Amino acid sequence: MTRLTRRTLLAGAAGLSAALAAPGLRPAFAAATEVRVGFQKYGTLVLLKGRGILEKKLEPLGVSVKWAEFAAGPQMLEALNAGAIDIGQTGETPPIFAQAASDNLVYFANEPPAPKGEAILVPQNSPIQTVKDLKGKTVGLNKGSNVHFLLVKALEKAGLAYSDITVKFLPPADGRAAFEKGAIDAWVIWDPFLASAEVASKARVLTTAEGIVPNYQFYLGSRSFAEANPKVIAALIGAIDETNAWIQKDPAAAVAELAPTTGIPAPILSIAIGRQSFGVKPLTDEVIADQQLIANTFFELGLVPKKIVVADAVLRAGL
Repeated sequence: MTRLTRRTLLAGAAGLSAALAAPGLRPAFAAATEVRVGFQKYGTLVLLKGRGILEKKLEPLGVSVKWAEFAAGPQMLEALNAGAIDIGQTGETPPIFAQAASDNLVYFANEPPAPKGEAILVPQNSPIQTVKDLKGKTVGLNKGSNVHFLLVKALEKAGLAYSDITVKFLPPADGRAAFEKGAIDAWVIWDPFLASAEVASKARVLTTAEGIVPNYQFYLGSRSFAEANPKVIAALIGAIDETNAWIQKDPAAAVAELAPTTGIPAPILSIAIGRQSFGVKPLTDEVIADQQLIANTFFELGLVPKKIVVADAVLRAGL
């Protein structure tokens, strides 16, 4: 993240703080004394949690941090919509489902594409050699996760319709078990589960997301929390930026710190981190357009109940 970008992020958050303090613009929710952060087993936020950087940045504001772990993005954003957490990090697809369910969610930053970090896997000895060979097969994935869109677009690129396959919705742990038992023909999954399956099960990559979908990571919050607490959002962005810089400078140290806390073997984490992207920044028009494509595609497939406008959920005022 460049010095200019970071200055823009922090200045924008400060500007929002001043705007919200103006007469007639005061938010319905008071400034928080605690921020509840959702995280997954792997990613920048789990390292942020372990290093205590966010707590240090928020201490002068009198704000404490409560962490909550989730199996995947969809479950995390369900909790956010329900008011159980204030902030979380997910891939591209979960926010589409969350926005279709509620207007509570807002995007405030993203990390660059990491298309090598998700893939469609088949068993090592599977006769399936191309995505086109998935016709008539059963494919497992976590409903509403990033890989859901990867599957849709990979099928489209191969000349297949979503209806040409049978989709079995499974969270990562159940997906891994079904894949290893042969209960599904292919599994669409993300790192570090992807790296683990490649190493432990000798799974074969049918295709990654390269040339198909970007695979962004987004930082999101509840609208009421983000609008009432711009200083907390700015502190979080600063903490993420600091953590990303550390990972890039010393990935071996990041692996050593992650392995015991996540229970994921170091060699697997090394592979996953090598495919990760870094550099938190505000959403651009291009990123918003990419998200809108997902929203439109899922509406046309009947996977979300209504049309949504992604730009309506972008916290432009804060960043």
